[in-house]
Amino acid sequence: MGMPLELNTMIVTKGKEKRIEENIFALQKEGYRLYPIDIPIDVRKTIESDSNGTGVIKKVEWQRNTTVLTYQLVSLNSTN
Repeated sequence: MGMPLELNTMIVTKGKEKRIEENIFALQKEGYRLYPIDIPIDVRKTIESDSNGTGVIKKVEWQRNTTVLTYQLVSLNSTN
């Protein structure tokens, strides 16, 4: 029996990210997902939305059909 695995090249938060420190966030996603670590990637609220900024994933944890990302927001795109 195989394990379903999804490869992602951007962080899509859907507003569910939790701030751990000033610019460190945790995000829990359903299913097993693989992300590039220590490489800047796009952070978006939805797949179709504009980029909110750039993040660098520091840790990926898999447990009970869940993926938990810990990422650092390294740049923020602001309309101000």
